[in-house]
Amino acid sequence: MTRLPGDDPTDTRTEYQKMVAGDWYRYRLSAELGEITARNHEASRRLTEVYRADPQTALVMFRDLLGFVGEGVDFRPPFSVEYGHHVSIGRGTFVNADFLALGGGRITIGEDVLIGPGVRFYTPNHPLDPDHRRAGYERVLPIVVGDNVWIGGSAILLPGVTVGADAIVGAGAVVTRDVPPATVVAGNPARVIRRLREDAAS
Repeated sequence: MTRLPGDDPTDTRTEYQKMVAGDWYRYRLSAELGEITARNHEASRRLTEVYRADPQTALVMFRDLLGFVGEGVDFRPPFSVEYGHHVSIGRGTFVNADFLALGGGRITIGEDVLIGPGVRFYTPNHPLDPDHRRAGYERVLPIVVGDNVWIGGSAILLPGVTVGADAIVGAGAVVTRDVPPATVVAGNPARVIRRLREDAAS
């Protein structure tokens, strides 16, 4: 079994501090992480419940839940995050129903982005070594979505990917690596199927 940074007995950081630094950590050793995710799950549930009766109040709750929300952002419930303060959404973006963001990795969504229903952002990764997985290690990686991106329904973005500006992610795509700007990707794993500008990467 290979040694992970989290094995270092001299490391006095909390599991949360290890997580935000992008290092290996163990969720089940941290009451703090459990409390954060429980609080965010409950806030997400209440947000969905309030929206049915009062969308404007729900929008205020939405802004309070996340780290940053630009002007003109709109969403449809249900909306679920585990670490809302790690999520940033730029001006004019629309998030359709059944959005899910898992893990404590930073999620940065640009301006004028269209996110279809059932889209998933997964920031946690687990070790390949089976003993380390059994021990509960995980590590988060950020996800970045550029301006004016369209993400089709039921697409999945995996840890560490960046989607370039003006790109389109096809419905049901599984994005395992970076998406070049101004391209269309589709499939599992997602691959470039079209360039939207002559200067776009193939």
